[in-house]
Amino acid sequence: MTKSDSGKDITLRIAQQPAADELLARSPLAALVGMLLDQQVPMEWAFTGPYTLAERMGSDDLDAAEIAAYDPEAFTALFTTKPALHRYPGSMAQRVQQLCQYLVAEYEGDASAVWRDAGTGEELLRRLNDLPGFGTQKAQIFLALLGKQFSVRPTGWRAAAGAYGEEGSRRSVADITGPESLAEVRAYKQEAKAAAKAAAKAAKATKTAKAAKTTKSSPKAKG
Repeated sequence: MTKSDSGKDITLRIAQQPAADELLARSPLAALVGMLLDQQVPMEWAFTGPYTLAERMGSDDLDAAEIAAYDPEAFTALFTTKPALHRYPGSMAQRVQQLCQYLVAEYEGDASAVWRDAGTGEELLRRLNDLPGFGTQKAQIFLALLGKQFSVRPTGWRAAAGAYGEEGSRRSVADITGPESLAEVRAYKQEAKAAAKAAAKAAKATKTAKAAKTTKSSPKAKG
């Protein structure tokens, strides 16, 4: 995946580490694994994970068949060895192995086959959503990443990616092209998290007020 479908060279600035970003740019599986790891840890940490994992496996790339067949305990050890590959290394090691087992079973171990012949954005979203560890949001973000930075653009890909597919947005890893955009995406995420927290607090307060009003207005039981 060093070149996009249009033949242009791909340069990523997601991991903020040249060697890790170079692997993400040329390895479809590394990109998928990075996306899988991108939860509850800084984005740079998540997307550096595939490079660190490949190093610990003694290779310059990741191989789905090798990972799928790896002894589970030994594979977990690759994640838990300090520095750990994730905040939750044990569970994420299991998810990565499940992802690779699925790719072997459904796509002969070829990660790029997930999107190579997808005819529409909706079809690609469905395929991504079927991957172990990929919910709708993660699938939409990765779809946006494919479209924006890898030129994988089946018909309707922006619509299928939802808000993450919007041109010029700064919502997710799909929009990171360097330190400045990384800071903008991080700021957006913090704002969204704060807004969600405030909304939850307001909803709880409203529910409490309604419950108190109902209790107050309820007729007293007669003796």
